[in-house]
Amino acid sequence: MKTPKIKLIFLFIGLLAILAGADQASGQGARFFRVSGAAATAIISFNPDGTLVWSNVLAGTNYTIQTVASLPGGTNWVDYVQIPTTNGINTNLLWSFNPPADMALIPAGTFTMGDVTDGNDDGNAAATSIYVSAFYMDVNLVSSNQWAAVYNCATNQGYSFAHAGAAKAGNYPVETVDWYDCVKWSNARSAQGGLTPVYYTDAGFTQVFTNGDYGTTVYANWSASGYRLPTEAEWEKAARGGLSGQRFPWGDTISWSQANYYGCPAAYGGCYSYDLATAEEPDPAYSGPSPVGSFRANGFGLYDMAGNVLEWCWDWYGIPYGQPSSTNPTGLGTGSLRVLRGGDWDDPAHHARCSCRFCNDPDLGAPLFGFRCVRGL
Repeated sequence: MKTPKIKLIFLFIGLLAILAGADQASGQGARFFRVSGAAATAIISFNPDGTLVWSNVLAGTNYTIQTVASLPGGTNWVDYVQIPTTNGINTNLLWSFNPPADMALIPAGTFTMGDVTDGNDDGNAAATSIYVSAFYMDVNLVSSNQWAAVYNCATNQGYSFAHAGAAKAGNYPVETVDWYDCVKWSNARSAQGGLTPVYYTDAGFTQVFTNGDYGTTVYANWSASGYRLPTEAEWEKAARGGLSGQRFPWGDTISWSQANYYGCPAAYGGCYSYDLATAEEPDPAYSGPSPVGSFRANGFGLYDMAGNVLEWCWDWYGIPYGQPSSTNPTGLGTGSLRVLRGGDWDDPAHHARCSCRFCNDPDLGAPLFGFRCVRGL
């Protein structure tokens, strides 16, 4: 893999805090950052590891780090992460210049989880303020090629899967995998990478989860270094790409140039005024899943966080979400249905919104069901 070029630049103009440029695994170019908040701040340093140290902070308030692709930014600054402050001096990891291969950093901070644009019309996504620690996420959905490489090795090492996975081609997202398959695959990926697996069949974390499906109780060691499914809160924070109060990972409207979904635009007799598709049908360019990474990445460098295929999350489905606390929630301890997020190519724009929630039986491996992994820092 080509080593990315890195550059750091500083800017101190009034409330502007920092700008930085880098090529991340996602292929992004220069990024400029500034701090917006209740009081002017002073930059102490922006370190080569991507941490910002800043002072003159009004403790007990929230500050927003904003970003823009080029200067002068004018009105094009967009939110990147919201940071609650407890001290006059803060140190925050904003960027990773050397993330794990094909992953991107999702910086720590608060965000509004839930439906802030459509009045919670689904009734299961009331807006809630949530804090999520920093983590890494796959920039792409797990592809068929990636799935097969781990799957084949894992089955030779005694792992068993209920489904072998399916896809249109190697560079398309793997589908027809159930929740248990994804969890075991994550463990196998961890083992192959020399990392500590996350999932076990005992509360003492001594029996790695390698076999079993429906009816198996799975325990997560959240401090382990390995790959895992995102929590529902992690998924939504990542999907929003740092933006606040928007329907989609890039803004308030959606079109076929931005995601693979089923068009249902009001302009063509459909349902949604924010759907800018040019017909009431699936995107004729695909009429099925699209290859991973076919559309522009969001603000965190993640692809396909809206449409294409649904993504399994860790959580048992529950209302309200953001449980059991508003800090790094992991969902209900028990349940019957696991969460899926993101919408898919055969569902309308409404389902591709960042806040839209799905759930299904964890032992159901169906077309349209895929996933991606995360890792803790």
